[in-house]
Amino acid sequence: MQRTEHHGCHDPHRPETFHVYDVTLRDGSQQEGMQLSINDKLRIASYLDDFGVGFIEGGWPGSNPKDSEFFRRATSGELPLRNAELVAFGMTRRVGVKAADDPLIAALRDCGAGVATLVAKSHVGHVREALRTTLEENLEMLRDSVTHLRSEGMRVFIDAEHFFDGYRLDRAYALEVVRTAAEAGAEAVVLCDTNGGMLPSWMGEIVSAAVGVGAPVGIHCHNDSGCAVANTLAAVEAGAMHVQGCVNGYGERTGNADIVSVVANLELKYGWQVLPEGNLAEATRTAQAIAEITNVPAGPRRAYIGTSAFAHKAGLHASAIKVDPNLYQHVDPARVGNDMRMLVSDMAGRANIQIKGEQLGFDLSDRSTAAAVTERVKERELQGYTYDAADASFELLLRQELGLLPEVFTVSHWTTTSYENAGSDPVSEAVVKLVAQGRTQYFVGEGNGPVNSLDMALRRCLIPVYPTMAGYELQDYRVRILDGSSGTEASVRVLIDTTNGERTWTTVGVGTNVIEASWEALCDAYRYGLIHLLENRVESGEERRLEDAGRTADTTNTDGTRSSVDSAV
Repeated sequence: MQRTEHHGCHDPHRPETFHVYDVTLRDGSQQEGMQLSINDKLRIASYLDDFGVGFIEGGWPGSNPKDSEFFRRATSGELPLRNAELVAFGMTRRVGVKAADDPLIAALRDCGAGVATLVAKSHVGHVREALRTTLEENLEMLRDSVTHLRSEGMRVFIDAEHFFDGYRLDRAYALEVVRTAAEAGAEAVVLCDTNGGMLPSWMGEIVSAAVGVGAPVGIHCHNDSGCAVANTLAAVEAGAMHVQGCVNGYGERTGNADIVSVVANLELKYGWQVLPEGNLAEATRTAQAIAEITNVPAGPRRAYIGTSAFAHKAGLHASAIKVDPNLYQHVDPARVGNDMRMLVSDMAGRANIQIKGEQLGFDLSDRSTAAAVTERVKERELQGYTYDAADASFELLLRQELGLLPEVFTVSHWTTTSYENAGSDPVSEAVVKLVAQGRTQYFVGEGNGPVNSLDMALRRCLIPVYPTMAGYELQDYRVRILDGSSGTEASVRVLIDTTNGERTWTTVGVGTNVIEASWEALCDAYRYGLIHLLENRVESGEERRLEDAGRTADTTNTDGTRSSVDSAV
């Protein structure tokens, strides 16, 4: 079926001039727990420029040494921009000081950026109580600051702080702020929902009134009501020609409007082109890359770019998707650089299993085979396993049901003990005996707990046979009690994330104790990695060289001699 975009019947016409303005480096960095270095900010700005936003607000030069140094480095050649303009943030001049003499205005003027955004008071209460000045002086501060920076050759935007609350308190004054800024030469007057309390149905009247003043109007929404993106779009429909937001909805309190969601809706729902042609397909990659730099995850449930944004679990959905993916997806995920994912769980039907198997490269077109795998999954989920979060374990189950599971190693037995001597730290050690590629391996591992010691012993057994496995690393380890009413006798589920430096996979184990469950997830993690390692190398003949190299390494410790190893878990 040919996909058609779902344009609404009241989509507005695109203004001749439209701005996409990102505030991640300033407003976004005010998120609790987020700390960005200058190098972080330079890297994020580069991603934003590649994505195609029109303006990147870099920070507040003159307010702190980090932001001043960022602008120095960004404007001295370390941040070559192809699509975006670098913007310096600041505020209107201080009370009783000429703009030309204000040191913070001078910092904006001298920072090297060609654009400045000034925050100005548009709420009479804030003018009187925060600035402690008159309404007339506030307007003069705004006029003087814009006029001065424009005379110095800078483009200027005004952020009208607390505009919506100010409009409700004193409509005439809030609109006079808009008029004054526009007459002084501001390129756009951005209406800020600073407290984030607006709702979409309230936006139209207020934004339309500001547009009616004759000024180009922008919108800056916070997400305290959970409506930042919707409020932004409502403002656009009321005439705003400038949108501000943060990647991944970062920001103070509950965050700002997610600029990626705003842009995706404008392009995919309204049919506007607001980024360079084809750049929307970089949305997922850009958001995830910036999340890695900030060390604040984008969140799997984020619209458009989240790993769960196009993930399907219900069997009814899967049956329809087999016929036409559009039936349960509002857009083609490829338009934003994302993918459809089929989840496997006790809610899955045969269609889920067939689609997931096809995604993994297995033919499950035979209905009876697919039905058998489906029943097996449901049995395992009843025992506490979860496969929607553990694709690697599902693939191993699928291979086993299809008779396609190679035996990369077979465990003969394993034991682990922990003990503590008086006056010393607790010690854990494990013994693992297994057969891999026809070789019996028997090793002891020590670690900072029973799971760590098991991991050490298992790795010591496998690395002599599969040397490349030395590059495998456990990234995350999660435990959940499945039956809280059973106390310490409850079953537990363990999820382990493992990486080989190029990709990461997740395995699951379930048992009546955490060590048993951890051992199952641990063995599956290495089994999955080794299967893919060997399959990828069969054609090149490297598998044989790998085995030969392993056989020449005389590292088998069959007498059980203890070896101290570093902790890796």
